[in-house]
Amino acid sequence: MMDIHQILKQLPHRYPFVLVDRITEIEKGKFIKGYKNVSINEPFFVGHFPYHPVMPGVLIVEALAQTAALLGFDTLGVTPDDKTLFYFASIDGVRFKKPVSPGDQLWLEMRVDRVRSGMWKFKGQASVDGEVVTEAEIMCTIRRVGEGD
Repeated sequence: MMDIHQILKQLPHRYPFVLVDRITEIEKGKFIKGYKNVSINEPFFVGHFPYHPVMPGVLIVEALAQTAALLGFDTLGVTPDDKTLFYFASIDGVRFKKPVSPGDQLWLEMRVDRVRSGMWKFKGQASVDGEVVTEAEIMCTIRRVGEGD
């Protein structure tokens, strides 16, 4: 388990871009589960959409990627510093099945599909009330800022 204080020690993101509130389960090298509480106070709801607020799909994918990064860092036993980032390499198979609205609790689940030559492939999904709202395959790599960026 990780609370928000532990998450902030692992992720370089800060408000308004921290998209994981808590990790409820983690197994090194295997899988991770957590959630984001979606509030009407999220800054993106001001413009997306003012009369029918919906969480942008790209931010759901970002929440999945942040969850995957937490699994990657935990698996490696690494506490990143301010120069260590988990970068997207590719995003495939994304499916948006239902909208996410204020008041929803967005459950995030990612599993390691494979790791080769420093590239991590994760598969996962986001769900609300037990219904899958988004699926995605994400490839990432850990990089040091200033080293080949």
